[in-house]
Amino acid sequence: MKTLKNHTLIYDNECPMCNIYSKGFTKCGMLDENGREAFTEISQTSKSIIDFNRAKNEIALIDHNKNEVVYGLESLLLIIGNSFPLLEKTARIKPLYWFFKRLYSFVSYNRKQIIPSAKDHTEQACIPDFNLKYRMAYLTFGVIFSAYVLSMFSGKLGFHLDHNFTREFAVCIGQILWQTLFLKTYLKDKVWDYLGNMMTVSLLGTLLLIPALLTDFNSVFYIIYFGIVVFIMFLEHLRRCKILKLNYLPTISWILFRMTALALIIWFIH
Repeated sequence: MKTLKNHTLIYDNECPMCNIYSKGFTKCGMLDENGREAFTEISQTSKSIIDFNRAKNEIALIDHNKNEVVYGLESLLLIIGNSFPLLEKTARIKPLYWFFKRLYSFVSYNRKQIIPSAKDHTEQACIPDFNLKYRMAYLTFGVIFSAYVLSMFSGKLGFHLDHNFTREFAVCIGQILWQTLFLKTYLKDKVWDYLGNMMTVSLLGTLLLIPALLTDFNSVFYIIYFGIVVFIMFLEHLRRCKILKLNYLPTISWILFRMTALALIIWFIH
């Protein structure tokens, strides 16, 4: 690998994704061994060069030769392009660049909802600004993806359930509306953070259901498997509520809605 010398990447050390890929850059020689610096441990020299608030949203790369900084996707393309020029040129093709730019923002603005940290509430934490457009995009993606997989899985549970995307889509939307309206007073300014975390829990459960779609067993197996997945989701929901410093109320409300929705669906079919 061709090393991009005299550059420092300011990464969010409380974000596992940021930690992994920034460490990968140094391990494989794309950056100097000391070519990354944790945001929470940033030196005064680096802090004086970067736009501190922008660096919370877009990872900053300092060029010590020119005393300049690039952010976000440009940082990654500069590092990757130094070793793989063709990849950088390809990524800069207008339609691809447009897509990667928005994909980067989609992940960056939602990264604390994808993988939260107990240290996200400290003053030094690298917390991105709230962006309604990308939070809504994350919720929309989660609803559509979860509804599609659930509609495929529901046919394996028995109870005369068929593959019905509209039904599962309505349940996912209903869950968001229920939690928002029921918990609005309690959640206050945490409502968007909670909804993002709740959607990640749904996506986790959805991903765990996918392997079962590739198997062919009787309905008892799938009911047990579904129960295990729901229990894992329950534990993860509790863990995330604890990180957000919320009590058991959101989890109770979440479970209550799911049980009510399932009971109504089975009752309606029969």
